[in-house]
Amino acid sequence: MSENRGVLVFSEEYDLMLEMIGKGREIAKELQTELAVALVGSNVQKKASELIKYGADKVFLVDNPALERFQAERYLSVLHNLAVDYKPDILLIGSTKNGKALAARLATRLETGCIPDCTRLSVDKKGRLIGERITYGGNAIARVTFRSRPQIVTIPAKVFEKLEPRDRNGEITKLDVKIEDPQTEIVETKPLETSSRNIEEAEIVVSCGRGLEKKDDKILLERLAEILNAQVGNTRPLAEDRKWFTEWVGLSGHKVKPKLYIACGLSGIIQHVAGIRDSKIIVAINSDPEAPIFEVADYGVVGDLYDILPALTEALRKQLS
Repeated sequence: MSENRGVLVFSEEYDLMLEMIGKGREIAKELQTELAVALVGSNVQKKASELIKYGADKVFLVDNPALERFQAERYLSVLHNLAVDYKPDILLIGSTKNGKALAARLATRLETGCIPDCTRLSVDKKGRLIGERITYGGNAIARVTFRSRPQIVTIPAKVFEKLEPRDRNGEITKLDVKIEDPQTEIVETKPLETSSRNIEEAEIVVSCGRGLEKKDDKILLERLAEILNAQVGNTRPLAEDRKWFTEWVGLSGHKVKPKLYIACGLSGIIQHVAGIRDSKIIVAINSDPEAPIFEVADYGVVGDLYDILPALTEALRKQLS
């Protein structure tokens, strides 16, 4: 019988941590064990009691000015020490850019496995964690389990729902952990040009693909988005190949699940579809009637986005005015 017990949750993004607590609570109940949260950072102590309300049995608090900015070595030393002392059976780590790198390093130090980007979690009859993740560009779902402890998985945002907060009892333990000095030095930081709104929170998304001929033409989408109170998105080729944007919607980018997703001039390759598959309604606008996006769309319009979008924007403007 493994000496490891309990579920431990960590993410440097607070909202994602709350979402993972909801799923962690469910797993801990099934395994009849406790749910702990690692609250790590600078000036984060005030959030500890709130984590108890959202479902944590224990909160391990590591509040240190050296942790104000995320650096992998420092956060790794904190989680490694905590994993060695607390000996969790399961670690749920937020699947952010920092979180995925941190989880991989932690798994290496603990000589265990790590399943990235899990969209579903369950427990088998032997009490082993089973993680499900999208593979082959969205064509298949892989179900993976573990042979070693602890069992580490990373979880993307918006996969699980956070619980409603309620009054409940829990234990807050403030830890004095030795923090490793980083092997790298941050010379300068520059913020990315990102939207002030989180596209994963948007109820309506108007997204463009390679059918958009010039970067400035995104004004067509912005005008429609303004009327619908929507968020503008784009595909990976516009960000990675053309360098018009810094973020994108898709399997390797933001995964969205709005009530309405309007796909304008994008072909609908499987990597993009994997990022929008949970949308309630998908509307496709494309001049190619054979475009793959029409296979997943609830409604389709065959036509040039340069003709359709201005007409649609004007019709909605009249209808909603």
